[in-house]
Amino acid sequence: MTPSRPGVLVLLVAAVAALTWVVLQQVYSSLPTVPWTAIPTVLLLAVGEAYSGYMTRARIRREPGTKPVEPLAVARLAALAKASAHVGAVCAGIFAGFVLHVLPLLDQDTPRRDFFLAGGSLVACVVLICAALFLEHCCRVPKAPDEEPHP
Repeated sequence: MTPSRPGVLVLLVAAVAALTWVVLQQVYSSLPTVPWTAIPTVLLLAVGEAYSGYMTRARIRREPGTKPVEPLAVARLAALAKASAHVGAVCAGIFAGFVLHVLPLLDQDTPRRDFFLAGGSLVACVVLICAALFLEHCCRVPKAPDEEPHP
């Protein structure tokens, strides 16, 4: 499995945002308002992944007071991180599409509410992507001292 590439994630966000914006041009008036529950849920996921990354990095480095980590557990965490980064990018694209669609409608109450909730959800998704990339980085095996380049 290769590490996630930030350029691919940005492209995914942009493509999904454009697609969402196009779809919302036709169906926005028939949709319910954006739920506020996405913000705390995604932020809790991000905190969990960031904490897992911090603990995994300490265990891989065998810092004092930590147990060695199972290689299969690290592989599972890396897979979780990659999946979270991609799902976070898709969700960020959806919320970005909502933000772009309701931007010209801020003088109305419902679109204004959707703007703030979708914007908060977009920020939460970006935080999730960052936490997932951090977890993915923490799952890398450190290089041996003899493998490091000499000046």
